[in-house]
Amino acid sequence: MNSTTMDTPAGPLTIIVSESGAVRGAGFTAQVEAVLAVVHPTLRGPVRSRPELGAVTDAVRSYLDGDLTAIDAVPVEQHTGGAFMTHAWQVLRRVKSGEPLTYTGFAELAGRPLAVRAAAAACARNAAALFVPCHRVLRTDGSLGGYRWGLEVKKWLLGHERH
Repeated sequence: MNSTTMDTPAGPLTIIVSESGAVRGAGFTAQVEAVLAVVHPTLRGPVRSRPELGAVTDAVRSYLDGDLTAIDAVPVEQHTGGAFMTHAWQVLRRVKSGEPLTYTGFAELAGRPLAVRAAAAACARNAAALFVPCHRVLRTDGSLGGYRWGLEVKKWLLGHERH
């Protein structure tokens, strides 16, 4: 696997990709170990630091420059062992920037309207922050809720996507 850490207005973004270029982990930290810790154990391996990750770092730069759809086509590889979690992550990837939804709305969109806790768990267990945009899910009252990489990062991302 390869990794890089990019400077962003929200702070450092560390990305870990497979040999084929699929994102296995991403988080707003400069610590590769912190991102690797959220990657499913079956997808972990030795990580080599690289200055660039080709199409992945290009997509992040484009996203930061205002092309909010640039990260949508970046391949992501996550594993949970659960069908709902995998489905929920796929659904999250279809949530459009600038159109956040509530955990209840996310559960409905994922086809399980009563599974609000499971929807929240999908956000909490998401290893590929930004690429699987769990930051676009809010509490029912519209407040930010939680975010593994900090509420200031979530706030910045949502603000960036409103423009």
